[in-house]
Amino acid sequence: MPTVRVANSGETLQVGKIICVGSNYAEHVKEMKAEVPEKPLLFLKPPSALIRSGEDIVIPRISKEVHHEVEIVVLIGSGGKKIREDAAHECVFGYGVGLDMTLRDVQRAAKERGWPWAVAKGFDTSAPVSDIIPKERVASAAGLEIRCSVNGAQRQQGLASAMIFSVEKLVSYISALFTLERGDLIFTGTPQGVAKVEPGDLIEAELVGYAKTTHHVRNDE
Repeated sequence: MPTVRVANSGETLQVGKIICVGSNYAEHVKEMKAEVPEKPLLFLKPPSALIRSGEDIVIPRISKEVHHEVEIVVLIGSGGKKIREDAAHECVFGYGVGLDMTLRDVQRAAKERGWPWAVAKGFDTSAPVSDIIPKERVASAAGLEIRCSVNGAQRQQGLASAMIFSVEKLVSYISALFTLERGDLIFTGTPQGVAKVEPGDLIEAELVGYAKTTHHVRNDE
C-alpha cells in the first residue's frame, strides 16, 4: 500500500483514505464561477493516486487539459468518529503540501452530463504529496502558507487562515461522515490560480518553510 514519509526521520505511515475538499477558498470559488458552499464539499481519491516528490505526474491519454491545484494536506494520526471541533487538533499527526491534479476537460464533460467525475480527480499520479511535518514542529497551523510554481514561475499562493472551513472544522465534519483512521489524508482545498500544465513542465509545490514536492509532467506512453 502507498505510504507517506515523515520528514527528517525514517518513519513512514501507510495511507488509507484520501479525502479532498472542494471550493474552500473564496477567490478560487470566484475563478471557477461557483457558489460559496454552506458546508464542506467532499470527494475521494484512491490511495493508488499517491506519488512522492521526484516521481512523474502522468497525463492519461483521455485528457488534453490537466490543471494543478496546490493544497495543504493533513495526515491523521489518531482517528475517530464524530470528533469534536475542539478536539480535532489532537487527531492530527502532521501537515504537508500536495497537488490535486485534475483532468479539467474530463471533469467538465462529466459535470455537463450529470455523471460522476472520479476519473478526473482520482487517476494514477493525481495526488502528489510531500514529506509530512509532525504538528509539534509547526509553529501555527493557521499560519501555514502554500505556493505552487511551474517552470520557476509562481502561479498559486494561499494561507490556511483564508480557508472557508478551517482544519478543525474539516476534521470534525468529515469524521461525522467517514470514520477517520490513522494514515488518512485530507486535502484541504486550493487557492486561486489553478492553470493548465503541459508535458515537460516542472511543478513545485511548497509548504513554505517546511516541505516541498517536485514533479515533472509527461504524457502516458
